[in-house]
Amino acid sequence: MIERLLSAPVVAVEAFDDSLPGLLFPEEEALLANAVDKRRNEFVTARRCARQALAELGFPPAPLLPGPQREPRWPAGVVGSITHCDGYRAAAVARTTDLVTIGIDAEPHQPLPSGVLAAVALPAEVARLAQLAGAYPSICWDRLLFCAKEAVYKAWFPLARRWLDFHEAEIEVDPAGTFTAVLLVPGPLVDGVPLTGFSGRWLVDHGLLLAVISLPTR
Repeated sequence: MIERLLSAPVVAVEAFDDSLPGLLFPEEEALLANAVDKRRNEFVTARRCARQALAELGFPPAPLLPGPQREPRWPAGVVGSITHCDGYRAAAVARTTDLVTIGIDAEPHQPLPSGVLAAVALPAEVARLAQLAGAYPSICWDRLLFCAKEAVYKAWFPLARRWLDFHEAEIEVDPAGTFTAVLLVPGPLVDGVPLTGFSGRWLVDHGLLLAVISLPTR
């Protein structure tokens, strides 16, 4: 599924269940000492996907430990992103010579729980979602907005190294399968130029929503 949104130089690996075995390094095992089975399974499969993707770039197996905001710390020379939700796990990686950053997020194709949209969306976004819902009622646009904002944050954090609130980026979704994000706070410098936003792609398949951002190097 993810290959429809990402192609070379990005390497992406996905799984729709936890049936294949995955091995953890001792440092990773220590993170799961008190984890329930669901958390352990998604962690193991997501790490397996990530190591398989890294192997395709020529990197040997190594622990993938979380950073201060629970973001995966990738080997030097690599940018990447991991996502998991019920029924889906995926990882996408690329060399820093090819991409500046990458962000992927998957969500179940279901409406957001009551009250969540008001907490994550700007008034202009809510108005656009209402228009999209009227024109294309088969898509859960509120969940797609959330998914796109999660992808934005995952692409933002490795560059800025600080939190980005849901209300600090304005998303506009195109029903053709793309979206844009305008940053409403000063962005980090990328190649000496302030980052002002991202563009991404999305799809619906297998009962899932998937949003991706990949920012190429100049």
